Amino acid sequence: MFDLMAGQEKHLPSHPTVPILVSTPAQAMVIALIAMLPLLFATERLPEVPTMMAFVAVPPPPPPPPPAPVAAKPQETPKPVAAAETHFIAPIEEPATISELPDDEGLTIGVPGGVEGGIPGGVVGGVVGGLPEAPPPPPPPPPPPAAPRTPVRIGGQITQPQLVKRVEPEYPPLAVKAHIQGVVILEATVGEEGEVQDVRLLRSVNPVIDREAERALRQWRYSPLVLNGIRVPFVLTVTLSFYLEAPK
Repeated sequence: MFDLMAGQEKHLPSHPTVPILVSTPAQAMVIALIAMLPLLFATERLPEVPTMMAFVAVPPPPPPPPPAPVAAKPQETPKPVAAAETHFIAPIEEPATISELPDDEGLTIGVPGGVEGGIPGGVVGGVVGGLPEAPPPPPPPPPPPAAPRTPVRIGGQITQPQLVKRVEPEYPPLAVKAHIQGVVILEATVGEEGEVQDVRLLRSVNPVIDREAERALRQWRYSPLVLNGIRVPFVLTVTLSFYLEAPK
């Protein structure tokens, strides 16, 4: 300033290029650091990639619906065909010539009204010896056997038929020695002719006495039992006593 006031002008040396060259790289480095800092923090926070990855396939589309059923065509009923008529129709016009059949060779003219299949020279109006007589009808089948009638039980309004034959039972000697006594009750089934067909034991005394009583009852005979004019079997009860006489 004093120089200016004194009228002397003094110029200082100026070097503007050196600071510019020094500050420019420094500013570039600062800008680069500012730009790289977010990248460094971002790489540290990157998510971890899983070791296994599942791939899900898209399911196939559903199949198309089946086509609608085709309506069946109605079956046509066959039309009835008229049966061909096979009966003989007589010709209207008279033929010019008549040819003989091979079977007519050597035969004479037949008799009008003869029998079909007859022989030449047959009897007029019939067959020699006449027609054979029809065989007699077969005999009627035999009637089925009558079912056995159910025996009726004697009692009430059905009275016992008369006993025609009675056989007394013998007292077994073994039962006499053992002093076996008692009453044997038997049921007898009598046939239509009055014979005893079956015997059933109702009350027993001893096998020896029971056997003798049954043997004697099978020999009995009764008169037939007739109901409504028909002989029927019957059932009745028979009592036989076996007692020893008291010693005198």
